[in-house]
Amino acid sequence: MAMYPQQPPSGLPDDPYRGTPGPLPQQANPSWMGHVQPEHYRLAPGHQGQPLAVMAPARATALQAPRTRGGLVGLSVAGGILAFLSLFLVVPFLLSNTGAAGFLIGFLASLVPLAVVLAAVHIIDRWEPEPKRLLFFAFTWGAAVSVAVTLLIQPFFVFAFQFTDEPDLRTYMATVQAPIVEEFAKSLGLLILLLAARRQFDGPVDGVVFAFTIAGGFAFTENILYFGRAIAESPSPAGGLAQVFFLRGVMSPFAHAIFTGTTGLVMGFAARRWHTGASIGAFFVGLLPAMFLHNRWNSMGQGFLLDYIVVQVPIFLLAVGGIIFLRVAEKRLTRQRLLEYSAAGWFTPAEVELLATVGGRRTAVAWAARSGRKRQMKQFLKAATQLANTRQRILSGRDVPLHQAEERQQLQHILSLRAAVAA
Repeated sequence: MAMYPQQPPSGLPDDPYRGTPGPLPQQANPSWMGHVQPEHYRLAPGHQGQPLAVMAPARATALQAPRTRGGLVGLSVAGGILAFLSLFLVVPFLLSNTGAAGFLIGFLASLVPLAVVLAAVHIIDRWEPEPKRLLFFAFTWGAAVSVAVTLLIQPFFVFAFQFTDEPDLRTYMATVQAPIVEEFAKSLGLLILLLAARRQFDGPVDGVVFAFTIAGGFAFTENILYFGRAIAESPSPAGGLAQVFFLRGVMSPFAHAIFTGTTGLVMGFAARRWHTGASIGAFFVGLLPAMFLHNRWNSMGQGFLLDYIVVQVPIFLLAVGGIIFLRVAEKRLTRQRLLEYSAAGWFTPAEVELLATVGGRRTAVAWAARSGRKRQMKQFLKAATQLANTRQRILSGRDVPLHQAEERQQLQHILSLRAAVAA
């Protein structure tokens, strides 16, 4: 299994650090996800068996890609502090509504639907895994901070409107207040991630992953409330818990994930534009379908079962199909960008098939495992995917010199990882 780049034909290929953008190849846009404007396309830097520093002029060498590790740590620490402070509001609220026994049992029962959602996140995120620190931030934001924001904002909705009876108020809170406030609170975490960690949040699949994680955290805390309340208020605690668990844990574990997932999807598309204004605009636009879906769910009444089968199940199936569609497009884009590096001499075409297809990755990992280098191979696969995403950002036409500096560092890292795998 060859793990060293082939030598390209004699003569230096066009290099984006030295030349002007080249013509747009026919296969430059393998899918709608990574559409490239002709004026932004440029060839991948050549390798020719020489160190990358030799291939790039001094002005490119002077550019240093920003260090993201410190930023991720800072974001994680800030998120942890916010989550900790939020617990002083969230935990007393839960205990006052559930009691100690209800809180404990509700907590344990809520782990089941949470595990289902996080398992889905893991499956969706397998192609390009997000940093664990960002996933931690997303979960704690959903489980604590967004709940605290909801508790702080929702009283203003009660004060702003007058109601004749309590059922009228409950209907309003469920169909108007909850969709608006809860989706705003959850999606605010998405906006922070997009603005503070935009190098990791760079597409619709990332948006769905972060949105599902935030929503899973929010639903976890909300389930503690509903499960615990069923135990505390029902004359038959076991029967009450079983009924509520079936409705929330079995029939609708992905309800919040689908609501907020639409916001993440819209914001993920905006992330491809690499523009702060577009990101903020996508936040408000993405709230609309999330709030609408949330409203439709909470508006189901006596005809719940019919609405669930006719409306909600098709929405769930559409979401599953959409995620599969996104994953296929993401894989095609990765393969095309790596083929462009292959044309510049960094990979052989056969290696691209190993790096950019599901079957190829399985073969590569199995091959490396036999020689005790499974961990190194996984790092190599991850680095190749990140390299393809960096190239996509270069071809977006925004902050090109900055992304080219990051590309240089990643290419050098690729060489060291390849050596470790092939040793």
